[in-house]
Amino acid sequence: MLGGWDRRLLHAVADREWPGAERALPLLSRSANHGLLWFGTAAAMALLDRRPRTRRAAARGVVSLALASAAINTVGKRSVGRARPVLDAIPVIRRLKRQPFTTSFPSGHSASAAAFATGVALESRGWGAAVAPVAVAVAASRVYTGAHYPGDVLAGAALGVGAAWAVRGVTGPGPHPSAAAPPAADAPALPGGAGLVVVVNEGAGSAGSAAAVREALPHAEYVRCAPRALRRELEGAAARCRALGILGGDGTVGVAAAAAVAYGVPLAVFPGGTLNHFAQDLGVESPLDVCRAVERGTAVRVDLGRFTPGPGGAAEPGWFVNTLSLGVYPELVRLRERWSHRIGGWPAGVLAAAAVLRGEHPLRARVQGRDRAMWLLFAGNCAYGQSGPSPGRRSDLADGLLDVRVVHGGWLPGLRLLAAALAGPLGRSPVHAARRLSTLRISGIGPGTPLAYDGELAKAPQELTVDKVVRALTVYRPLPTAGVST
Repeated sequence: MLGGWDRRLLHAVADREWPGAERALPLLSRSANHGLLWFGTAAAMALLDRRPRTRRAAARGVVSLALASAAINTVGKRSVGRARPVLDAIPVIRRLKRQPFTTSFPSGHSASAAAFATGVALESRGWGAAVAPVAVAVAASRVYTGAHYPGDVLAGAALGVGAAWAVRGVTGPGPHPSAAAPPAADAPALPGGAGLVVVVNEGAGSAGSAAAVREALPHAEYVRCAPRALRRELEGAAARCRALGILGGDGTVGVAAAAAVAYGVPLAVFPGGTLNHFAQDLGVESPLDVCRAVERGTAVRVDLGRFTPGPGGAAEPGWFVNTLSLGVYPELVRLRERWSHRIGGWPAGVLAAAAVLRGEHPLRARVQGRDRAMWLLFAGNCAYGQSGPSPGRRSDLADGLLDVRVVHGGWLPGLRLLAAALAGPLGRSPVHAARRLSTLRISGIGPGTPLAYDGELAKAPQELTVDKVVRALTVYRPLPTAGVST
């Protein structure tokens, strides 16, 4: 019955005249091959509108697209071997120059379009409204050109929307200024930034934010450095300043936090990365929020996550402000870094996600004395409020807890991770589990297993202890918005 409805609707579209569509829709359909249309759109968004929310919207759209593409290629196309429509009813001028050779169900183009548009809209309604008509047109073009039946398009679009919501389940919603305030701390008020040394990570793509901070805090000292020199420059700055500033992404913040604690100085975190999870959980929306906090001397004490041995098995511990993980995410980061210098960061991330989600061998290790097979082990610095295998947002950055989540091993990692992200309350899902601990002990880790912490990558030691240093870091935080409970 469904097949007959599909064919009748396809023929109805083929028989009808669509003014202006004969050239536009086939061209639009081809431009969306391999996600190129959406990568270009994300890049244009980031260039035309440099607000942090727009950058997050572009990133969320791309990650949603990557998940949808991985699910289509690893599960969707193999689940139903439906043949492509017969093109006899499709006018020649509408047909694609190169006909797809994969199975028809579901439509990958429609899934990518819906995933990108939904991901963008979940972060920015304005940009979502601008992207949505293009996404609808791409989906419609697949029926118009005879590449898919309407049912293929609807199924692909539904999968794409689900992927975007799954990404939201993993990364959480946007900033929430109503987050609970950690304990207040003493920090110097630095008018104009006098006594503040700001280290700018040149690899974070934060030139626009750096200019805004310089204008707001003209008396601060600014040090620009390459990522490889970051640790040395931060330690030198921490040794001579009244307060240490860092402008970069979450990985950069983790290195700066370790330096600030070692030298006993407060830290000013100016968001300059793509997602800026730690800054968002502090209630920071823009670098200017932190500038005002530095001038007023408003600060709080927050926890730091610690893992021992440190990166690469070093005797000194490693530190993280957000998350530490083993399993598919570190492997994705490793592949992305290997390929990014050749094809660019976003395409490398998409290909890495597709490669990782086709994996057949989960991580095996002993966790808290119990042998486990896992696709993902995640430990968060403080408890996250979002259900699923990875973080949403934290309402308390000084709770003394690790938020530990595991996605169990089994067939089809992509499907299991998607199911975990969409699952209900923690502890009730058959594919993932969660506990809140003060200490996490892991042993039996295979040689060469990658470990990710705040987006940085290292080789995990055979045995690993993860714990917390409670309220170790003093960090500048803007005053709560008037009328918002903290």
